[in-house]
Amino acid sequence: MAKLRKFVAYRRLERPYTRTSKYKKEAYIRMSPAVKIVRFVTGNSNKKFKYTFLLLSKSDLQIRDNALESARQTSNRLMELNVGLQNYYMHIKAYPFHVLREHALASGAGADRFSSGMARSFGKPIGKAARIKKGDTIIQLSVNKEHLDTAKKALHRALTKIPCACTIQLTENKSL
Repeated sequence: MAKLRKFVAYRRLERPYTRTSKYKKEAYIRMSPAVKIVRFVTGNSNKKFKYTFLLLSKSDLQIRDNALESARQTSNRLMELNVGLQNYYMHIKAYPFHVLREHALASGAGADRFSSGMARSFGKPIGKAARIKKGDTIIQLSVNKEHLDTAKKALHRALTKIPCACTIQLTENKSL
């Protein structure tokens, strides 16, 4: 399997031209890769919790689905081991809709014989990314008062996996 290209290549929120048509010759995106996020909602969704943490973005960018899945895994593991599955509710709010593409150029000896250069250089789909604007919620985590420290630590771990500066905001649910 090919190595992933650095995320710097896909970070900006520039919308490329993507034509989809019912005629195969005129459609540029041939297929859409599967999203790598296993679960968007974990924990106890039936219970109401007193406090909610939000992981908010400080900038506009795209976040790959594998980065979101990595953030989910690290925070979910900490919450599941220390708090228990019934004592928290976590929701990944960012959904990766945007198809990332790559125009791979051949390199090495004899590459000029089978390389087409930049002719028809639309690129092949290699993954998906969520488009995040400044202030958007990436992850929402709800807990009760006795688990506030663990929840904050879990979101801080998730923050290290996401390629942008984020803030953790705590809100109290008044309806309880």
